[in-house]
Amino acid sequence: MNKASFKTLRETADLRHLRQIIAGLDEGVILIDPDQSLLWANAAALAMHGVDDIADLGATVDEYRARFQLRYRNNHRLAADDYPIDRVVAGDSFSEVVVEVIVAGEDEPRWVHQVRSLVLNDDDDGEPACLVLILQDVSARYEAEDRFEQSFNANPAPAVICRLSDLRFVKVNQGFLDMTGHQRDQVLCRKVYDIDVLRHGDRRDLAKERLAEGRTIPQMEAELELPGGGTKLVIVAGQPIDMNGQPCMLFTFADLEPRRKAEAALRHSEERFTRTFQMAPVPMAIGARDGHLLCEVNASFTAMTGYGATEIIGRPLGEVELWEDGAMRHAIEESIDNGHDLRGHEARIHARDGATIDCLVSTEAIRLGDDACVLWAFQDITRRKATELELVEAIEAVMKDTSWFSRSIMDKLARLRAPQGVVGGPGLDNLTPRERDVLALICRGYDDKTIARTLDVAANTVRNHVARIYAKIGVNRRIAAVAWARARGFDGEGVGLDRQERETAS
Repeated sequence: MNKASFKTLRETADLRHLRQIIAGLDEGVILIDPDQSLLWANAAALAMHGVDDIADLGATVDEYRARFQLRYRNNHRLAADDYPIDRVVAGDSFSEVVVEVIVAGEDEPRWVHQVRSLVLNDDDDGEPACLVLILQDVSARYEAEDRFEQSFNANPAPAVICRLSDLRFVKVNQGFLDMTGHQRDQVLCRKVYDIDVLRHGDRRDLAKERLAEGRTIPQMEAELELPGGGTKLVIVAGQPIDMNGQPCMLFTFADLEPRRKAEAALRHSEERFTRTFQMAPVPMAIGARDGHLLCEVNASFTAMTGYGATEIIGRPLGEVELWEDGAMRHAIEESIDNGHDLRGHEARIHARDGATIDCLVSTEAIRLGDDACVLWAFQDITRRKATELELVEAIEAVMKDTSWFSRSIMDKLARLRAPQGVVGGPGLDNLTPRERDVLALICRGYDDKTIARTLDVAANTVRNHVARIYAKIGVNRRIAAVAWARARGFDGEGVGLDRQERETAS
């Protein structure tokens, strides 16, 4: 064997060994002759194109280009000269060109390839002996990135991503733009501390330290400065992520501005309520619904009872002994515990000096912040009750001898105690005819003797009739009987004739 034949044999053996080595690689390898014919491809390269044989890739570069259309990730189609296979034939050296591969006749790409070139030169003359395309199928990675991109942009929660190497923002979603009023290009060209997402953070120093180390930034409150002026209260947190092989930090936000406005409105409302409460001329107190502890009293309450705020706040009403008796207190507190509000409930309380005060008590369930409370209102009716009692006593004294009063005056005096509104209880039908005669004469102001003389009966008979009338209509005083009759439109007209006249009239 001559020297030339030995060299050819050795080159053939070397090529066979080379093919055996690269056949088992995960990366795809395509060997191309300088004359643009496709020489060989390993199994990985064939699988990345969905074919089983080198012939299915195409015999030449032109055939490959006809069977597989390539486009960049921005959807722009590659011109013929820009195909990696054309560039390597032209002697171009490149690395990590990312293209989407579309099978001829289809509209959507099947794979995403990351391609680099390799040129093998002839040792003798330095001319290219073999051209190599090395491919990686990065479809899964870019599909994951696409899903992340879609999720990031569609997420209503405001978010931005900064690159840790230079702290520049590389992504921003619509939620952040809507929350702050920034424009997208205004955010993406700036750094973290230009649009300070940690401004006035309650743990700002810790956040800056974690950001520099690429570690998780815990949740904290911060105030974002808005482009149109003003600030927005937010909760911000940072999570380190890897994007396109670069370490980044994902900042997410929760808008606390609605909560701040609601708290401010609530605070102003409570302030207005407090001012109104303190200035109200009606004695008022605020108590806890649970336990009936007093939380606040106004000046009118102090003036009425003599109890200052420091003496009564924080104490149950039972301990203060505000109520006249325990039964009344239990009844009122039980009603409130059962969810009922009082309206004009008549009760008697004790002032600090021991004086008794007649009151109308009303309550209303309210909330102060997160606490369930009861608003108490007291109307002092002590003077009114005393006046009514004096008036009743005066009327009763007068009606002991009414012979000198005119009937119209008697009617007016009787009506002073007449009940208001709809009359209930027993009616006139519950009385016998004789009892109605007696009641009629009572209404005309007659005493027992005059009634007996008018009806021509004994005085004891009249007293018995009067007692039965009182028992039937539920009264125990003459004035009360008159008021009962007047409320039912009974005025005694036609009664008072002597027996002969009444018999004749009948």
